Amino acid sequence: MNLHRQTLKNTLYEQQVIHMRMVLSVVVVMVLTAILLARYFSLQILQHDLYVTRAESNRIHLQKVAPKRGLIFDREQRIIAENLPSYTLSLVLDRVTDVDAQLLEMQRLGIIRTRDIERFHQRRHRYHAFEATPLRFNLSESDIATIAVNRSRLPGVEIKASLARHYPYQSLLAHVLGYVGRINETELQRLDTDNYAASTHIGKIGIEKSYEAILHGQVGLQNVETNARGEVLRTLGGDQPIPGANLGLYLDVDIQQVAAQALQGRRGAVVAMDPNTGGVLAMASGPSFDPNAFVHGISYADYNALRDDRDLPLFNRFLQARYPPGSTIKPIMSIAGIEEGVYTLQTTIADPGWYQIPFNERYYRDWKREGHGDAIGFIDAMAQSCDVYYYDMAYKLGVSKIHHYYQQFGLGQRSGIDLPGERAGLNPSAAWKKSTGRGSWWSGDSLNIGIGQGYLLATPLQLAVATAIIANKGKRVIPKVVASVNGQPAKVEYLPPLTLKNPTLWDEIRKAMEAVVHSPKGTARGIARGLNYRIAGKSGTAQVVGMAQGEDAPDAETLAERQRDHALFVAFAPADDPQIVVAVMVENGQSGSGVAAPIAKQVIDAHLRKLAINAELAMSGGR
Repeated sequence: MNLHRQTLKNTLYEQQVIHMRMVLSVVVVMVLTAILLARYFSLQILQHDLYVTRAESNRIHLQKVAPKRGLIFDREQRIIAENLPSYTLSLVLDRVTDVDAQLLEMQRLGIIRTRDIERFHQRRHRYHAFEATPLRFNLSESDIATIAVNRSRLPGVEIKASLARHYPYQSLLAHVLGYVGRINETELQRLDTDNYAASTHIGKIGIEKSYEAILHGQVGLQNVETNARGEVLRTLGGDQPIPGANLGLYLDVDIQQVAAQALQGRRGAVVAMDPNTGGVLAMASGPSFDPNAFVHGISYADYNALRDDRDLPLFNRFLQARYPPGSTIKPIMSIAGIEEGVYTLQTTIADPGWYQIPFNERYYRDWKREGHGDAIGFIDAMAQSCDVYYYDMAYKLGVSKIHHYYQQFGLGQRSGIDLPGERAGLNPSAAWKKSTGRGSWWSGDSLNIGIGQGYLLATPLQLAVATAIIANKGKRVIPKVVASVNGQPAKVEYLPPLTLKNPTLWDEIRKAMEAVVHSPKGTARGIARGLNYRIAGKSGTAQVVGMAQGEDAPDAETLAERQRDHALFVAFAPADDPQIVVAVMVENGQSGSGVAAPIAKQVIDAHLRKLAINAELAMSGGR
């Protein structure tokens, strides 16, 4: 009984406790609901605009899209500069908590090197934090696999597929095409940063540099939706990039290969051009290098090896090397002497093997020790390259007139070719000599430049241009490498023609140059064997080591290879209807007729053979 009474009392107490708990629960729920409603009001009403903006910026990104770089073709429509797929490792900074730690981790995994980190820090300021900043280019399959395995430990890391420049002919066309490389800080200062916002490479030298503006194209824009990890889910539209223009060159890979192989690994240059259009058919500079090594960044060791090579493979010899032109200058001297009335076509002189300026004791020797006889005239002087004939002509002309005619043929000035970095050569004058502190001009200087020695310097390209003026009988065409842009022919450009008081002199010069190759005593008669056409040419041998007065010419076999004379040859063919002009220079080649002329012949043969084949195909309807 007592127990039952006590149970009734506890029930009342429990009802009170339950009631209190219910009240407390309602209060708690009401407070939480109020907090939730307040927060909801704040987010949805008071801060609606702010969070809508933030949500959109996280989900939608505006990306700039690099344009596809224009392709380059040779005259036979063979692709010589193309774009191949490549993979780039990038880092989105606003998704990385500790950038330095992340970079060290990737370095530990062997994905990047110290140089990659240094370059990353140099370029990161060009990109917004939400943009992918390139860290390393041209990833291998192994690199991509390593990143995939460690993906969870590498937040913010992206692998992007892109197109990278590739040069399938490697070293063969390196000095003409040039190459693209990564944009550096100096280039960044002068670039259109909007148009290059998505680009990482720019043309450095050659065609890639001179036509950068049209090869690059116009940047595009696109809106992309990304997930929380920054991965692109879909593209929401935008403006497509405009690809760069495709270039067609006059250059023929077949002729280029013949020229390069003819050099046989020697230091030298070959320039071949069509005198009618100025189109460059071949431009070889040996030795050369592989431009592909520069596209993704050449290593210091590889670059130093190229830079320190004694044969200077990075040096563009056809455009930048300046050499004494030697006797290749004698056709121009002949025009100057005859035009100025110093000599006539019938003038003969005696050549005992030496020449003396009146009232001067110094002897100027002919290359032929015993001389060329008592009555050597214009044709024989050119064919046999008689120095004494041109010593006397130079003495009577004087430096002012020689300088004037050399200038008319483009010596001492850039040709205007559409390649960067051309050097002007040197066409000396009395004023030039005085201004450089070398003293006053005297007659001996005139004799030297009259046979292409002394202060006179020219590039192989300038010799080709000067020879083209003779082949064209005074028409001066500006050399060009690019023949078309997006299939539209490039304009052929001319300078005012060179006119002579006696226009028939052009034909006489041509006959004399033909005699160099086709006469029994011509210095380059060795290349005439087996020819079914005629070449007009001129050999030259430029002295490298000076000789004292009275000293005999050294035996080439006793000289160090780099002290031997340079070998040169200029020519055009067929002589009566020139389709090709060639200038050849071989450093320390020793003999213009023995070394340079056979190279020119091979190049001329190859071109004329192709023209004949194409003509036959055209006749038969095959092309």
